[in-house]
Amino acid sequence: MKIFNTRLSTLSDVQKAQLAEQYQADDYLLLDFDTRQHSRFRAITVSGEAVGVDLPRTGVLKGDDVLINASGELMQVIAKPQAVTKVTADNDFLLMKGAYHLGNRHVPLMFDYSFDQGDAGYALYFENDHVLEQMLENLGLHTEYTSVPFEPETGAYQTGQGHAHGHSHSHAHSHSDSHSHQESHDHSHDESHSHGHQHSHSHHDTPVGRSNDG
Repeated sequence: MKIFNTRLSTLSDVQKAQLAEQYQADDYLLLDFDTRQHSRFRAITVSGEAVGVDLPRTGVLKGDDVLINASGELMQVIAKPQAVTKVTADNDFLLMKGAYHLGNRHVPLMFDYSFDQGDAGYALYFENDHVLEQMLENLGLHTEYTSVPFEPETGAYQTGQGHAHGHSHSHAHSHSDSHSHQESHDHSHDESHSHGHQHSHSHHDTPVGRSNDG
């Protein structure tokens, strides 16, 4: 089984061409946020090949990260669309208020343009939690279920990992274990969370190896 143990920060033109060929052959990893939080794991490429990932603890894998093994073989990681809650509001102030209350509860949170409305408005995205949804609706925000690649925001003081592609948005904020929200979120949040990765990424860009034709 191939083991990929290094994350590339830059790509040569030859490597970009290689990734484009691999993408056409479904030779890449499509991973959700929970999997990308681990530094060591076994995964299956879209084409069905088993590979291993064994990285230093340098932060969460981001969509479009590229890995390399000792033989020089490449493997691209693409963020898998997953079930999340989308939050919108009638005005920017209300959306900012919702972001504050979610951040106060250490919720991994993604900021982006609404995927359904293009550049028409901003939206927040977080992993589904009915208690948080109720809180936001009580504040006057709108929530709905959707499925998008989830790239939460990082801490502002994190230097992060070099990235092979120049994207415009900064996304990433991780927590290491899934947690359950019981009946209230007005608590001290005893669960451990790790806030430690950074990513510059725009969900409207085409990743290396991918074409606009899908």
